[in-house]
Amino acid sequence: MKVVYCIKYGSHEDLEIRDIDPPGPPDEAQVKVDLKARGIQFSDLVRIAGEYQDSSSLPFVVGGEAAGIIAEVGPGVTDFAVGDRVMAPGGCVEQINISTRAVTKVPEGVDLNVAASFRNNYTTAYYGMQRANLKPGETLLVHGAAGGVGLAAVDIGKLYGARVIGTASSDEKLAVVTKLGADHVINYNDGFRDQVKELTNGRGADVIYDPVGGDVFDESMRCIAPFGRILIVGFTSGRAALAKTNHLLVKDVAVIGYSIGGLQRHNPAQSEKNSRTLIDWLATGRISPFISHLMSMDDVIEGYQLLVDRKVVGKVILN
Repeated sequence: MKVVYCIKYGSHEDLEIRDIDPPGPPDEAQVKVDLKARGIQFSDLVRIAGEYQDSSSLPFVVGGEAAGIIAEVGPGVTDFAVGDRVMAPGGCVEQINISTRAVTKVPEGVDLNVAASFRNNYTTAYYGMQRANLKPGETLLVHGAAGGVGLAAVDIGKLYGARVIGTASSDEKLAVVTKLGADHVINYNDGFRDQVKELTNGRGADVIYDPVGGDVFDESMRCIAPFGRILIVGFTSGRAALAKTNHLLVKDVAVIGYSIGGLQRHNPAQSEKNSRTLIDWLATGRISPFISHLMSMDDVIEGYQLLVDRKVVGKVILN
């Protein structure tokens, strides 16, 4: 079977597609899953570069979320059956054996491509809104709103009843962000502080969702409302910004760092509750993941290049 390996830290262009033996029979509490769709994302590139907070040991399989069909169940498995459609952490590999604790059934009517595009982005966005205690009627400013985590934040923010302002780097991307629910959009190549202030009658945004960092964070500090909250989701700009504590003090604002991995480790009960809520929202159509590109796993390097070149709106899925 095919697998995509990172064999050395550096560029996505050095990834290798290899043929390896498929896994043997699943263990007692495992299922064997034929993966049909895999989501890739910007954080994969950080991991490939060896710059992730928790670096993976080499070699490792790239990617981290997938969906597929159960091909075999272990002897002790009673809550899953052959043929069940499931979401699983898996990445760019064709078949895996995995604990039943790590897989979730895909709701009826939900496409496997959508299932593979959904989990990381929406879990990140939902937990962020919880940490920020976003309230109906508040203004949510979403940076990088055309990316996977950004569009998820727009979707969740609207579900919370917030007024959502989305920023992105091109008018083409902003057209999609508007179509998917943002109340206002801003091309941040020309700056965004003044426009945010104008849209909020000088008050600023109550919550700012920032996966970009760098200069975007610095400017966000100049358009955050009193008692506002800035969510640190990542730093796709390549620079982790430094918050000036005197500014936080004077402005009465909070900067909140968080990760879904931290939630899973430190509060697994809440993590599981969030997962159930999101799957219910997905099944009932209350949230709508957006897929930008459907590609073959053979084209994995091209898929990551699209992310590098900022040509993706939403998610890239490899079949």
